[in-house]
Amino acid sequence: MSAATTETRAKPKPITRTALRKLVGQLPESELVAAHRYLCYLRDVGDPFLRALKNAPLDDEPSTPGEDAAADKAWQEYLEGKAMSAEEAKGKLLA
Repeated sequence: MSAATTETRAKPKPITRTALRKLVGQLPESELVAAHRYLCYLRDVGDPFLRALKNAPLDDEPSTPGEDAAADKAWQEYLEGKAMSAEEAKGKLLA
């Protein structure tokens, strides 16, 4: 066995957000768009919910006239300030 395989190897230092910010600050302006795209990709790939949304098929089922009327009524109520808050709705549902 060689000395390299028997000696204890130092663990790599963990990457911190501070180190990444410093590295981004050192990038040439010409690479900022590519860095932004790649970081967005990493963010989105790491989130299973966002990944599921991106891969979900389009909803191609037509709505019924009743559903359309209910949606129009709800939207109009919202525009008129008649919408209830999430807390109000939660209270009604749990009452």
